[in-house]
Amino acid sequence: MHWSEVDLPVRAGLPALTTALRERSAAVLWAPPGSGKTTLVPPAVAELADEFGGGRVVVTQPRRIAARAAARRLADLLGEPVGRTVGYAVRGDRRSSAATRVEMVTTGVLLRRLQRDPDLPGVAAVVVDEVHERALDADLLLALLVDVRAHLREDLRLVAMSATVEAERTAALLGSPPVPVVEVPGALHPVEVVHAPLPPGVLRTDDRGVTPAFLDHVAATVRRALTERDGDVLAFLPGVAEVGGVARRLADVGADVLPLHGRLTAAEQDRALTPGVRRRVVVSTAVAESSLTVPGVRTVVDAGLVRQPRTDHRRGLAGLVTTRVSRAAAEQRAGRAGREGPGAAYRCWSEAEHAHLAAHPEPEVAVADLTGFALELAVWGSPDGAGLALLDPPPAAAMATARRTLADLGAVDDDGAVTDRGRAIARVPADPRLARALLDGAALVGPDRAAEVVALLAEDVRSPGGDLVAALRQARRERPAAWRRSVADLRAHVAGEGAGGGARERLTDDLAVGAVAALAHPDRVARSRPGSAAYLMVGGTGAVLPRGSALAGTPWLAVADVDRRPGERDATIRSAAPVDEDLALEAAAARWREEDEVTWAEGRVVARRVTRLGAVELASVPLAEPPVAGVAAAVREGLRQEGLAVLPWTDAARSLRERLDFLHRTFGPPWPSVSDARLTAEVETWLGPELARVRGTRDLRRIDVLAALRRLLPWPEAGRLDELAPERLAVPSGSSVRVDYSGEQPVLAVRLQETFGWAATPRVADGRVPVLLHLLSPARRPVAVTADLASFWENAYPQVRAELRGRYPKHAWPEDPWTAPPTRGTGRGPGRGTGRNRAT
Repeated sequence: MHWSEVDLPVRAGLPALTTALRERSAAVLWAPPGSGKTTLVPPAVAELADEFGGGRVVVTQPRRIAARAAARRLADLLGEPVGRTVGYAVRGDRRSSAATRVEMVTTGVLLRRLQRDPDLPGVAAVVVDEVHERALDADLLLALLVDVRAHLREDLRLVAMSATVEAERTAALLGSPPVPVVEVPGALHPVEVVHAPLPPGVLRTDDRGVTPAFLDHVAATVRRALTERDGDVLAFLPGVAEVGGVARRLADVGADVLPLHGRLTAAEQDRALTPGVRRRVVVSTAVAESSLTVPGVRTVVDAGLVRQPRTDHRRGLAGLVTTRVSRAAAEQRAGRAGREGPGAAYRCWSEAEHAHLAAHPEPEVAVADLTGFALELAVWGSPDGAGLALLDPPPAAAMATARRTLADLGAVDDDGAVTDRGRAIARVPADPRLARALLDGAALVGPDRAAEVVALLAEDVRSPGGDLVAALRQARRERPAAWRRSVADLRAHVAGEGAGGGARERLTDDLAVGAVAALAHPDRVARSRPGSAAYLMVGGTGAVLPRGSALAGTPWLAVADVDRRPGERDATIRSAAPVDEDLALEAAAARWREEDEVTWAEGRVVARRVTRLGAVELASVPLAEPPVAGVAAAVREGLRQEGLAVLPWTDAARSLRERLDFLHRTFGPPWPSVSDARLTAEVETWLGPELARVRGTRDLRRIDVLAALRRLLPWPEAGRLDELAPERLAVPSGSSVRVDYSGEQPVLAVRLQETFGWAATPRVADGRVPVLLHLLSPARRPVAVTADLASFWENAYPQVRAELRGRYPKHAWPEDPWTAPPTRGTGRGPGRGTGRNRAT
C-alpha cells in the first residue's frame, strides 16, 4: 500500500497544508492524537518539495523510540526497508542513504546539525512534531528555525504539528502576520473512562518514590481490565523502575507482558510495538503517550503519574521528578485506546481528583534546569536569547544559575560568549557538566574510564555506602545494556583523546572515578572538616557519609549524588569517590580564590589573607595593615552584633542625635536619618578616619561620638541647627530649659510658676511643631501636659490652682496667670523674669 492510499483523518487537511506552504512557506497543523499526521504529512511535504527543486524533509520526534517507529511505519507503507526513501537518525543509531527523502530524527539530533551548519544544506523542509509538549529542546529548535528562515534560508519550509489549541500562538511565533493554521478534526473511536481510585490508606508516593502499594493497585487494575475488556492493554507508568515493578506483578496473567521504555534495545522496543499471537499487556513509560502507535491496544490503564524535567538538586543535573499528569495528558493517554476501535481507559484515581489536575503540563523552560539550554543559546551567538522567537522567555534566575555553571565549566566567558571549550562540550550529547567531565577526564584518566564513569553518572545510581567506585565495579561485572550503549556512544566522542600515556597512568581506579566526578561537579568537591566526620563542599553545603561507609576518613571526596531533607543541617552523601588535593584544585579551578578578608569575631577585627576553593578554606596568613574598607565592613558587622550601645555615648552626643532625628522626621533630607540601622550601615560616613584605628571593642569605646555625629550635619543647613531644634528654650522666668527631643514630639518640662504670663505655646522647626509642655509642681512632678497653653490657662488652671495652693502655700498661685509675674523661687514676689501681659 502506498502512503497516498492510507485513509487517516489528517488526509482531509493535506490540500490546505500544501497551499499554505506554497504561499507562506510555513504552517501549523492542528490535529488530535491518532489522526495520522506523523504518517501522512512528511511524504506530502516531500512531494511538495519536488516543485521547488527537491531536497530532504527532516521530521523531528521528541523520543528515539518514536523516531524509529515512525520511520518503520512509513517505510512499510512504501514497501521498502528503513534507510532507503525513509530513514532515521537518533543518538548512536542512524539508518539513511543518499536516496532518503524523509528522515525521522530526534529534536536533539537536529539541534546539533543546526549548530554545526545553520544553512541545513540539502534540507528542503523541517516538520516539528508534538510541539504542544513544550519540551525545552523543541521550543529552542523552533526559535532557531525561525531565525534561520529570517536570515539564511527564506526557502526553508517549516511545519509545526500540534495536538492542542495553542496552535494559534505557535502560528504567531512562526511569522508576522501569523502563518496559516490548518485544523483537522479528529476521528478517534469513542473511549469509555473508568475511574479506579486507590484503596483507603494507599499512597502513590512517599519520600522514597512511588510506593509498592500503589504499584500493587496499578497491577490489580490491569488484571481487572483484562477480565472486563477485549484486546491488548497499554499501561502507563512514570519510569523504568515502575514499569519493571508492574511487569513483575503481572507475570502470571496469561498474556505476554512487554515493557516499553527508552532504555531497551531497539529489538526489545520493536517487540512491544509488534502485534503477537497472544494477547499482550504493554507496560510503558510516557514514550507511548504521543507520536507512537501500539497496535492492537483497546484498553489503557493510566497510573496518572509522569516524570517531568526539573533541576535535580540531589545530583546537580537536569533530572526528572515524579508528578501528577495534567488533564490534557490524561486525555491523550486515553485516546490510545480509541485508535483502532471503541476502547476503554481505566484511570487509577477518582473523578473528584481528576477535576483538580492541572489543565496542561508546565512548559519545560519554566521548571527545568537550563544549563544545556543556555549553552545552546551561547553557541548560537545569543547568550540571553534576545531576538529569538521563544514561546516563553526563560526565567531570569534559572538563566543566571545556568550561566554561572557554564562559567565554572569554562564553557562561556565573563560576557556569556561561548568559548572553544564550550563548543566542544556542546557537541557531546549529554548534560554540559557530564560533557565537560568526559572531555577533560579523557585526557586525565583515559577515554575508556572517562566514558564508563560519565555513563554511570548519567544514571540515578545509589552506591552501597555512597561508594561510586564500588558502583562502577558492579556495572563492569553485570554490564547492563543501557550502560554499555551509553559508554560506547560517549567513547565515540573522545576518540583519540588521552593516547600515549600521561597523567592517567598514576591514577588508580578510585582516583580516576573521583577525578571524573569532580570534573562533572566541581561545586561538590568536598574536604573533611577538622575533628568531624562531616564534609564541606566547595559550593558551601555541609555533607555526611552514610554510617559505615568505606569512604569515612577520606580527606577529599568528589561527591556525585547528595540527598538533603528538610530540617537537616547537612546533606547525606549517596555517591562519591576519593580525590587528592591536586585533583580537587584542578577540577574546581574556577572556584580558586585568594582574597583579603576582614571580619569581626569575638569582639575584635580579624584580618587575614585567605586562599579558598569556593567555601573550602585552604590556607590563611594574618594581615598587618588591613584595608580601611574591610575594617569598616567588619566594624559594621560588629555594631550589628553588639549594638550601638558599645560606643561611648555622652549626654551631648545623645542630645545631638535626638535633635537630628527630630529634624529628619520633620523635614526629611538633607537632614540625615540617625536610626540604629542607618548609623550601622553608614559607619564610613560618620565614624570616618577613626575606623582605621579600630581593632576591637576597646577601640570603639574611645571614639568621640559627638564629633562623629557632627560629620553628618548637612551644609549649609547645619547653621540653622540651633534655630530649628534649639537645645534650650528661654521661659518667662528667665530660665533656659533643655528641650527633650527623644519622643515623637519635643518636650519642655518646666515649673508652672515660671510660665505665668506666657500666653502662646512655644514652637520649633520654623514654627511647624508645637512644643509639648510638661508643667511641673514645685516638687517637679507633672501637674499638666499641654500643647495649647492658652487653653490651659482658661480651662485647666483654676482646678490645678485649687488642688495645689493648699499643698504648696508658700508658692504663688495667682487667680490671673496671664498678668502674674513668673518666679523661679518659693516666694510670692516677682522673679527675675519680666511679667507678660495677655497680648504676649
